[in-house]
Amino acid sequence: MAQLTIWTNAFLDDAARQQLRQAAGEHRLIIASSTDNVLAEGAPDPTMHEADVAFGQPDPETLVTCPRLRWVQVSSAGFTRYDTPAIRALVAAGKLQVTNSSWVYAEPCAQHALAFILASARQLHAAYDAQRANHAWEHLEIRARSRLLNRKTILLAGFGSIGARLAELLAPFGATVYGLRRRRQSLANVELITIDELPATLAGADHVVNLLPDDPSTRLFFNAARFEQFKSGADYCAIGRGTTTDQDALLGALRSGRLSAAYLDVTEPEPLPPDHPLWSAPNCYITPHSSGGHADESERLVEHFVRNLHRFERQQPLDNRILQPGG
Repeated sequence: MAQLTIWTNAFLDDAARQQLRQAAGEHRLIIASSTDNVLAEGAPDPTMHEADVAFGQPDPETLVTCPRLRWVQVSSAGFTRYDTPAIRALVAAGKLQVTNSSWVYAEPCAQHALAFILASARQLHAAYDAQRANHAWEHLEIRARSRLLNRKTILLAGFGSIGARLAELLAPFGATVYGLRRRRQSLANVELITIDELPATLAGADHVVNLLPDDPSTRLFFNAARFEQFKSGADYCAIGRGTTTDQDALLGALRSGRLSAAYLDVTEPEPLPPDHPLWSAPNCYITPHSSGGHADESERLVEHFVRNLHRFERQQPLDNRILQPGG
């Protein structure tokens, strides 16, 4: 393949940036003056107009004006800001391919969700609260509240790459696992359900894990009416996007005791303001959108991009392709 111009504003550490330079080989590499993390929208950069390939968080409006651009790999799993009519038109016309980095984030996000579930089942938060508050030895109380996952039902609301990996991690525990998806089918470790079956499944679920992406159909998906459908005493975990949870309704469900606990890695807005009532809500445990983070995140982002770059050079199908023509 002829020399490509690769543009990137991916937020990478020094080792990963050097890894990218080496992997680019004879291709021309443009590193934008401003690099942005996976949750930030990239700033407009005129040098992107020279690119055949973009990697990172390119400005969506600049992207559609780049005459040479043929492939974009976003450095996040989420791609809402790139799901626009203008970008979809380029994909539909066969002028652009768009891929995401869900391969990088499926494993850490699934492990984070599993940690939430296990912390609840084994009452780690209760023991920690007792340690921090009054050094109480709540031996009998915590033993009595601890649970085994092989007797529980877990619903994964949103069954993409994270849900699929989480179902694999849950398999050895013997829990009954359901996954919410558009089409119903049965897999080895999970039974997929449709939206019509959601109320009955919520009524029997001990743990509900929200893995939904942000789009018009999912915003405030978990609202007061849906929390009323939950099994009394269930746990709620949010890993997807904060916009998919009605936080006022969640506060109500926690305060009323409808929910036993909430574990949130995503909120709206982010960062969550210090005076937000979720911080002090009963049995609400918050991590700062860290579920996808891991020490070698930069290196794995580059690894995934380079693997796709080799496919692009050979005109082979790309991994984690999104916004499919006609999709």
